[in-house]
Amino acid sequence: MPPVPKSDAAASPPHRLRRRAWSPSRGNALLLLPPLLLLTAFFIVPLATVFIQSLSGDTLGLTQYREVVTNGATVSVLLYTFQVALQVTLGALILSYPVAFMVSRLRGNLLHLCLGMILIPFWTSTVIRTYAWIVILQRRGVLNEAFMDLGLIEKPLRLVSNGVGMQIAMMHIMLPFMILPLLSAMRGIDGNLLRAASVMGANPWRQFVSVYLPLSLPGISAGCVLVFITSLGFYITPALLGGQRTMVAVLIEQQASRLLNWPLASALATILLILTCALFILYERALRSTGGGRPAGETA
Repeated sequence: MPPVPKSDAAASPPHRLRRRAWSPSRGNALLLLPPLLLLTAFFIVPLATVFIQSLSGDTLGLTQYREVVTNGATVSVLLYTFQVALQVTLGALILSYPVAFMVSRLRGNLLHLCLGMILIPFWTSTVIRTYAWIVILQRRGVLNEAFMDLGLIEKPLRLVSNGVGMQIAMMHIMLPFMILPLLSAMRGIDGNLLRAASVMGANPWRQFVSVYLPLSLPGISAGCVLVFITSLGFYITPALLGGQRTMVAVLIEQQASRLLNWPLASALATILLILTCALFILYERALRSTGGGRPAGETA
């Protein structure tokens, strides 16, 4: 047997000294361990605790869920919550679309300035913005005083504690959540497609309806889902500006903190979570069926 060259012997170490080679799958598994531990401690365990607590009470089982479904007042609160979330989503979309369109056309420092103006309110506390709207919308607030000085109204309008001010404040708070997905989709639209439509004889309105609007649908759907799901769990703004009619987050707080009815509060929170997950699953399936998950330029 010929002797093994020194270089080959160094390249193939003995089996007992050979270590297991690193592989991407092994590395990914190790990297997943910290987030899994974090999610288990701060998300899965609290959710499991809430669900188990919703089954407790005077009698174990689904008594609390049956009470939620059969109680007309509780069902009315759930329906009102979804109604407000839908109105806020539509209002935020109507206000955000032209803003995102104009910002998507900007370049350079002006683009950065507009992005900063969009993001600065996003970094401000929700409590501060809600109290600012109370100052603006109250009976002797800035808006009513301005309308009365201009002669548009004779007596102050009631804009607080009747749901109107709550929805205005929620729309304002939700605007960055709607503008940013819209802006991301609009900046991905190829301008050559609009020029091609113009060459083919389409007027500006036809270019918008037939080309631009369909290409911006991924941003519209992403922003609507984000705003709608976030609006379902709003607490601070409905508690301060909501008036007599409450949303489900306020009802959960009342049941847990004031009435100490933790099983019913846990059942309401579980139902709200299930409905939110169901809506998100429907959105994902609708997005896949329409091909909305692809980049905007590929949908043309």
